[in-house]
Amino acid sequence: MPGTLGGPNTGSGFLLQELFTVDADIARIILIELRIPRACLAMLVGASLGLAGAAMQGLLRNPLAEPGVVGVSGTAALGATLTFYTGLASVAPLALPLGGIAGALAAVILLFIVAGKYATTATLLLAGIALNAIAGALTTLTLNLSPNPFAAMEIIFWQMGSLADRSMQHLQLSAPLMVVGWLLILHAAPATRGLSLGEVTANSLGVDVRATQRKVILGTALCVGAGVAVTGIIGFVGLVVPHLLRRACNNDPAQLMWASAVGGASLLLAADIAVRCIPTTAELKLGVVTALIGAPMFLYLIFKVRRLEL
Repeated sequence: MPGTLGGPNTGSGFLLQELFTVDADIARIILIELRIPRACLAMLVGASLGLAGAAMQGLLRNPLAEPGVVGVSGTAALGATLTFYTGLASVAPLALPLGGIAGALAAVILLFIVAGKYATTATLLLAGIALNAIAGALTTLTLNLSPNPFAAMEIIFWQMGSLADRSMQHLQLSAPLMVVGWLLILHAAPATRGLSLGEVTANSLGVDVRATQRKVILGTALCVGAGVAVTGIIGFVGLVVPHLLRRACNNDPAQLMWASAVGGASLLLAADIAVRCIPTTAELKLGVVTALIGAPMFLYLIFKVRRLEL
């Protein structure tokens, strides 16, 4: 409860003071088991969302693209929702993130099966939209069929996105997958410079368009899927951060990926600190805060694109 040592509104200064008292065991446990994993997850997930957002915008050559367009976020949420529905989430705590990761990997497999081996970027985009629609429908169906109203409420709260009560186990499970995803995306980063001129021009410059597509999409699935699996759905970070930093990177898609990773980590960490500091009876969900920031920015981007088309 707020005001206690373990409460959400406990100040960091108070916690540090407790570390140097005689009875510092509780403060040490809170710092090591709760605060550090939460802060690390905020930075890792934010970096993943920012990096994947910049990569998808470079791949699709569309400033309105974000990681969810390939179906990763939706299917990861579906996988996690099924663990609630089947009761596995209450039996084994790690079943929830594992279900989310399995859903994200299933999205990649289905995406390439549906789109085909030699799919164009537009085909991959359409296949991703279809996967998102199917995942959303199945998630809603799961909520509709849930026999336990408390389980349905738990699913809804989880989908809002949060870093509360995340432990070192969640960090250890998701961090390796996120790092692998980063490496795949960053390995494909130089090729996105050629893709920004179009697929035909990129092919003439020696860019392997198909290999670049596979690296970016698989990397997005790993890093974003692993993040969604442990935090729930946190939207708009991958959309807003690359847009804010694009001019500073001279519209270079490869430079933008590095900058967006740092910017995403900073934004999500700041947002998580904000939800803990806002004086409310219940801690605000992180996904709600990012949506309140990102939705107006999304509308601004749409109007900006419309002005450029006129």
